[in-house]
Amino acid sequence: MENFIILRSQTKREYNMKRRLLTVCMVAMMAVSSFAQTDSLSMPTPTSKFGYVSYEQVLRAMPDYALVQQKLQALRTQYDAELQRVTQDFNIKYEEFLQGQRDFPETILRKRQTELKDLLERNLAFKAESREQLKQAEAEAMAPLRQMLNETLEAIGLEQGLAFILNTDAGALPFVHPAMGVDVSELVIQRLTRSVETLRR
Repeated sequence: MENFIILRSQTKREYNMKRRLLTVCMVAMMAVSSFAQTDSLSMPTPTSKFGYVSYEQVLRAMPDYALVQQKLQALRTQYDAELQRVTQDFNIKYEEFLQGQRDFPETILRKRQTELKDLLERNLAFKAESREQLKQAEAEAMAPLRQMLNETLEAIGLEQGLAFILNTDAGALPFVHPAMGVDVSELVIQRLTRSVETLRR
């Protein structure tokens, strides 16, 4: 009799658990169905057009881009020349060390080894710092051009009534429906050229 009561109690608990699980599933399905209906009803009809442009292509076409790149290249040349100089200094000292290491007293040998180690670490630090300085210089030099380009894109987007303007760089936009997408590249380049010419007057 006790076994029957225990079995009956377990069966009742299992039934209650299954009923709760079924109720949760039904509520979840109703919520998903309701969300889908609301989403489909609120989804706007794709009547708005959007623009697209190659950001890098337009950036390179800006009148001041070549001048900025010329200044950056001059800076890279200076850093490269200095790096080459310190590398040559290290190579000379290293060759001298190799030639004389067998004849050096222990104290001088350790001193030369320490000097070479310090020199190598300084050269590596200079190389890393040069890379960061060049990256920062490029970011600062390109910032005004990017700001001008972004402002021009915003102005054209508002004037043309475009919902947004996509960047097609790196193949990010393999297909554009001709009835919905507008290539604004030439318009942006023309607007930027006129803006720069106006500023230079």
